[in-house]
Amino acid sequence: MNKPDFEHDIRVTWGDCDPAQVAYTARIPWFALDAINAWWEHYFNGDGWFQMELDLNIGTPFVHMSLDFRSPITPRHRLMCEVYPLRLGGSSIRFAVNGRQDGVLCFEGQFVCVFTIADEFKPQPAPERIRQVVEPLLRP
Repeated sequence: MNKPDFEHDIRVTWGDCDPAQVAYTARIPWFALDAINAWWEHYFNGDGWFQMELDLNIGTPFVHMSLDFRSPITPRHRLMCEVYPLRLGGSSIRFAVNGRQDGVLCFEGQFVCVFTIADEFKPQPAPERIRQVVEPLLRP
């Protein structure tokens, strides 16, 4: 497997797990969203969702999330979440997030956000600043 362009590691803890000793199902989207926020911070000089919303007036509410579970997630290993953009539309962005532990694929998901003028909660086209960074990173 080639090294991902961007990978965010998550420390899965005992508190993330249910009595079956695997991560609660509800934690898995949280892990993926944390990884997407880290992707934004990595490519936009530390500006994640908080800064985009409050400082840049760019909202990115989700309109779609899908996850396929492949293997249980436990506290035994770091959860390595590979994040990359799949599509940049006129006013939306689709991310892929693949979570692995110890090289084993645990989940794969797709997440779609739309761009809004944050303080008006109205749609807007993908900002040019974002388009310039994202387009070279798109994968089929």
